[in-house]
Amino acid sequence: VSFTLLMLSSFQHALNSGLRRYHVAPVLCQRAKVAMSHFEPNEYINYEKLEKNINIVRKRLDRPLTLSEKIVYGHLDDPEKQEIERGKTYLRLRPDRVAMQDATAQMAMLQFISSGLPKVAVPSTIHCDHLIEAQSGGEKDLRRAKDINQEVYNFLATAGAKYGVGFWKPGSGIIHQIILENYSYPGVMLIGTDSHTPNGGGLGGVCIGVGGADAVDVMAGIPWELKCPKVIGVKLTGKLSGWSSPKDVILKVAGILTVKGGTGAIIEYHGPGVDSISCTGMATICNMGAEIGATTSIFPYNARMKKYLSKTGRAEIAALADEFQQHLVPDSGCQYDQVIEINLSELKPHINGPFTPDLAHPVSDIGAVAEKEGWPIDIRVGLIGSCTNSSYEDMGRSAAVAKQALAHGLKCKSKFTITPGSEQIRATIERDGYAQILRDVGGLVLANACGPCIGQWDRKDIKKGEKNTIVTSYNRNFTGRNDANPETHAFVTSPEIVTALSIAGTLKFNPETDYLTGTDGKKFKLEAPDADELPKLEFDPGQDTYQYPPKDGSGQHVDVSPTSQRLQLLEPFDKWDGKDLEDMLILIKVKGKCTTDHISAAGPWLKFRGHLDNISNNLLIGAINIENGKANSVRNALTQEFGPVPDTARYYKKMGVKWAVVGDENYGEGSSREHAALEPRHLGGRVIITKSFARIHETNLKKQGLLPLTFADPADYNKIHPVDKLSIVGLADFAPGKPLKCIIKHPNGSQETIMLNHTFNESQIEWFQAGSALNRMKELQQK
Repeated sequence: VSFTLLMLSSFQHALNSGLRRYHVAPVLCQRAKVAMSHFEPNEYINYEKLEKNINIVRKRLDRPLTLSEKIVYGHLDDPEKQEIERGKTYLRLRPDRVAMQDATAQMAMLQFISSGLPKVAVPSTIHCDHLIEAQSGGEKDLRRAKDINQEVYNFLATAGAKYGVGFWKPGSGIIHQIILENYSYPGVMLIGTDSHTPNGGGLGGVCIGVGGADAVDVMAGIPWELKCPKVIGVKLTGKLSGWSSPKDVILKVAGILTVKGGTGAIIEYHGPGVDSISCTGMATICNMGAEIGATTSIFPYNARMKKYLSKTGRAEIAALADEFQQHLVPDSGCQYDQVIEINLSELKPHINGPFTPDLAHPVSDIGAVAEKEGWPIDIRVGLIGSCTNSSYEDMGRSAAVAKQALAHGLKCKSKFTITPGSEQIRATIERDGYAQILRDVGGLVLANACGPCIGQWDRKDIKKGEKNTIVTSYNRNFTGRNDANPETHAFVTSPEIVTALSIAGTLKFNPETDYLTGTDGKKFKLEAPDADELPKLEFDPGQDTYQYPPKDGSGQHVDVSPTSQRLQLLEPFDKWDGKDLEDMLILIKVKGKCTTDHISAAGPWLKFRGHLDNISNNLLIGAINIENGKANSVRNALTQEFGPVPDTARYYKKMGVKWAVVGDENYGEGSSREHAALEPRHLGGRVIITKSFARIHETNLKKQGLLPLTFADPADYNKIHPVDKLSIVGLADFAPGKPLKCIIKHPNGSQETIMLNHTFNESQIEWFQAGSALNRMKELQQK
């Protein structure tokens, strides 16, 4: 006993001293509390509570549970009384932790400051990954970013210190890779202010992307609301081999379900094929589930996860997960709302795009399809890495392809960039030689950051408006997303396919069948890449880039200058006046796809993410106006002149006129950025009416006191014209499940009435009435 106590005391001391690698025999950990992460030694995994809640709910529902249900219902605030019906009821949940990337953390922390609370209620972290622009290479780009963004980084670091939030400095890596390496674990419920938070599902956690206001709820210790998700099962059989990779699984699923097919559902992978996929490969699949609108995606706990946990210094968590494994896999006989089956042995390499991530093609077909469609065949740039595909295995497989080309004297015909996912990955691939191989073939290693994936790319090789093709291992390929050029045709595929295509320089190359010609004139075919899923040696952690929050941060000063152009303290939004919304003007009727990139562009606008008024100057500048087919050109109904969308909205606000937006299908798909909801609210918008919404954006709109409404009859979209006026009546009787009436007033004096649906529950109606969820929180605090 004394030996056990001594060992546990040593382990605790090692954690407190900041040691990043310390292994303890599993037999000891099974008898002890196990920390959620090395960085929070006093915050423990509570599988006992998870088990208790699961048993309560299983007894109530009297049926087998899916894995998704076990973890979600295992985090219910009140498992005894919570009404549970998939796709209908709203659940009140208690997530284990919060993660925020630096672009969204600014607004989240500004809202938390406004709440008046002294400290976060759950473990929370900030990750600096979005504000580093790719220009000339990792070290130079990082130095430049630290200089340009010093004010923002200082704000986030000091706010983290004051309110008890861990701070990952710029250069540490992409939020989702850091979470996988340090914070995700089987059975965790984690919410993150980035849409690709589901990446953590590769370690068996329910990790969900949200807006900053949702994060504030959890950090404030308030139960977090989520509509009870449906569960789509994806049964995997067979085994991956050859050029096929985990990325091809999600590219195939995206082609089946489309960008909105997963809305309101968790994608749960299961079946015998799961065990053929590495842990980081499972994370890749879960990451890109965001592109089909899924609430999140998840894999069951297995030996591949245990291996990854052990390799990343968390053998004690794996040992504890082994004890509770029955709660970390689906029950036998559980029922899914929909089932898709994929035979991995028959799965071919895929490439999706352009302009949408669900336009799926086998790599063998893309050349012919591109020629038929008139897409550029020559590849200008190949880009590997990002939060989706930057693991050690991904880099190893890409290096294996590059090494073959180098052996025949070849380099990339296309420009080629590499983005390591974290400082740990960067340091390890440098040590093991992968980075040098990728440089030798013509690659440029960028900073450990998001970079071109989110539009942080100072691209010089083309002019804006020039038609061109790029191939990436990223997750999104919306118009203009990577380089702000609407004529860039972006395709997403696996890192090894990107590498092969970059060497060939053309979409017409199929590495499974086609030959390359070496410098000696001899033809050769690339062999399918093979690489270790994890390093033979331990991971090299690289530089220490983590800032622990102090035990008492109450004396920490957080500075926001009133003259800053980057940061702005928030003012409360106005409360609902108790009246119907009458004679609203239509700011814009949007034609076709309207993602959060269209509503609140990233790229150069990222620098204003902490300043609501400044960033509102990008409101809907990418959306296409149905009246003239143009972007950022709308009719001012008061002056009859056409002008930019933000200017028109500001004019209406100045004149005291409320306005609405009319949208198409899946409005607000893509990023979790709540700025796409904050901006219309700030500039006087009150209602967004669409055929359908993406989940995160709909919630974000509600949180900011807006009314997201959908046509009861989608054909009614055609009844509204940009020159009409709209009135939403019956708000005095606003209630869950009760449609609202919309009166359309045409310029000729005629009127017609349509019905609009909504998904508000009682507490969300209170957000609207209070002016925002934050206003409502303050009201409750005062009471």
